[in-house]
Amino acid sequence: MGKARLYFLLLFCRMKKLLYALLVPVAVVLEPATLKSQNTDIDMNLNTNTLIAPVETLKLTQDWDKVFPKSDKVDHSKVVFVNRYGITLAADVYKPKDANGKLPAIAVSGPFGAVKEQSSGLYARQLAERGFLTIAFDPSFTGESGGMPRRVASPDINVEDFSAAVDYLMNRGDVDSGKVGILGICGWGGIAVQAAINDPRIKATVASTMYDMTRVNANGYFDSENSAAERNAKRKAMAEQRTIDFRNGEYKRAGGVVDPLPDDAPQFVKDYHAYYKTPRGYHVRSGNSTDGWNTTSNLPFINFKFFEYADELESAVLIVHGDKAHSYYFGKDTFARLKGDNKQMLTVKGATHCDLYDQLDIIPMDEIAAFYNKYLK
Repeated sequence: MGKARLYFLLLFCRMKKLLYALLVPVAVVLEPATLKSQNTDIDMNLNTNTLIAPVETLKLTQDWDKVFPKSDKVDHSKVVFVNRYGITLAADVYKPKDANGKLPAIAVSGPFGAVKEQSSGLYARQLAERGFLTIAFDPSFTGESGGMPRRVASPDINVEDFSAAVDYLMNRGDVDSGKVGILGICGWGGIAVQAAINDPRIKATVASTMYDMTRVNANGYFDSENSAAERNAKRKAMAEQRTIDFRNGEYKRAGGVVDPLPDDAPQFVKDYHAYYKTPRGYHVRSGNSTDGWNTTSNLPFINFKFFEYADELESAVLIVHGDKAHSYYFGKDTFARLKGDNKQMLTVKGATHCDLYDQLDIIPMDEIAAFYNKYLK
């Protein structure tokens, strides 16, 4: 009986070794080094790849489809560049005609939900007429820029979009890399200030008719929804929508500027309609002009706060706002958080929010150019 038990134990050990021998090669096959040795042409461990993401081939219209006219004082062209998340951005370049040498440069974007063929392009063209090389770019996932899914906003990626524009400008041969600024309009005004806090290469920042998109999403307009219960209700609704979107295989859109206008629409909504929904500012690629952002797009803005380190921003900032704008409080409160004598607040008397989108008799463009001339030197 003892010999039988010993035989059984020896047989069990041999079976165990055989089983182990059969299983181990499976684990070995998954080792990156082995994969590489099996195929010397392709490194299957993508984590060793340190290359900047390739530029996506974008469909860029070659027609002039802006909501503002061309200028005979500037040359216009289109370019693309990649941000740190691998998204290819499309931009219009505006350069003063017959310019020589290295120029100060400014990257422009906004309003939130708009495209470069609208306000940002107008600002860029105007500043180019005043001697700056400028670009107006479409943010990630919007307009002619790349990224999927479409019509998604992100407090992190959108701040990165500005820094990616700075990457591009600083590597142009006709740009003085020590003289690069940015300009944001509406929601992109707040994003511009946040980008400047994070990126010391940005020497001067203008925020025109700005929003703080994190505050308005978390607290509602005029902080009227500033409670945990109301924020949790928003989170719940958008989380439920995520489930539905995944099931349906597509994202529900929130809708652009309301059209037709209800009789009781607030004045600022009427002002938005007068820009985005009429020939004055309508553009087919603009979310505000058409069907808006994805419904779930606002979710990260509720849990993200801009300007936590605003008092550490050392570079120059100019906040431009109309005193009749519903958004005026965003500009005033943001300015109050900034430190240093290179921070300025310019209030445009009698101007509404949308007046600073395109009304050239109201936008203080010469003062904006003077600010850049002072601090991009």
